[in-house]
Amino acid sequence: MPLDLTRIRALCFDVDGTISDTDDHIVAQLAKMLDAIPGVSGRRGELVARQVVMGLETPVHGAYALLDRLGLDVPVSRLRERIKATRQRGEDPGHTRNPEALDEVPHEMMAGVKEMLLKLAEHYPMVTISTGSAPRVERFLEHYEVRHLFKAVVGAQTTRRMKPHPEPLLYAAQQMGVEPAACLMIGDTTIDVRTGVAAGAQTVGVLCGFGTERELRDAGAGLILRTTSDLLAVLQPAEDELGKTASPEPKTAG
Repeated sequence: MPLDLTRIRALCFDVDGTISDTDDHIVAQLAKMLDAIPGVSGRRGELVARQVVMGLETPVHGAYALLDRLGLDVPVSRLRERIKATRQRGEDPGHTRNPEALDEVPHEMMAGVKEMLLKLAEHYPMVTISTGSAPRVERFLEHYEVRHLFKAVVGAQTTRRMKPHPEPLLYAAQQMGVEPAACLMIGDTTIDVRTGVAAGAQTVGVLCGFGTERELRDAGAGLILRTTSDLLAVLQPAEDELGKTASPEPKTAG
């Protein structure tokens, strides 16, 4: 169903692929390798690289969702973080043999997101909900000087269950003093959308991460936007100072 804007009282943001441009450095590295292959260079190489990374992300998310349903998410959460850190080790400009130190070099923030957050924080309480560690997200938000805009940072160890279980969003709603149905969950994967749906919240899928339009729509997204900063034009159109970054015709699911 399309969004009911009158219901929205609070915002829940995924982090990786939604407000943090986490995975583009991996795509760039793979595209650089593909550039040496005849017929796969340039723009085509970038497209192939992104498709490959998307293909790798989907099984990981699917497997993680299965572990969550089996109640095994808490024991494997540290392993998941270690695997993620290992994947980043060769591409991160802060290359180090210490996985814990990898997170000290923040990823880029999605274009226009900081400006959007500053505006939306004037009207809505906000939280972040991630399957990563809360300290990593805290450092990222502090680096970009937006941590004070969020009522809570919900991470892997904050609640017993993680996305796509609704518990993180239910906890976040409680921290913001609103009902889950009054929340809007914004994310780039089906896991984010399913979390919102399971908690009774409305959802927005963004295409700047690794979820496809079809996947997000099938998962139940009420609205699909080209990029996260487009949300400002939806929630506060009169105050949209990002202008050119907003999609003129956001796509609805339904």
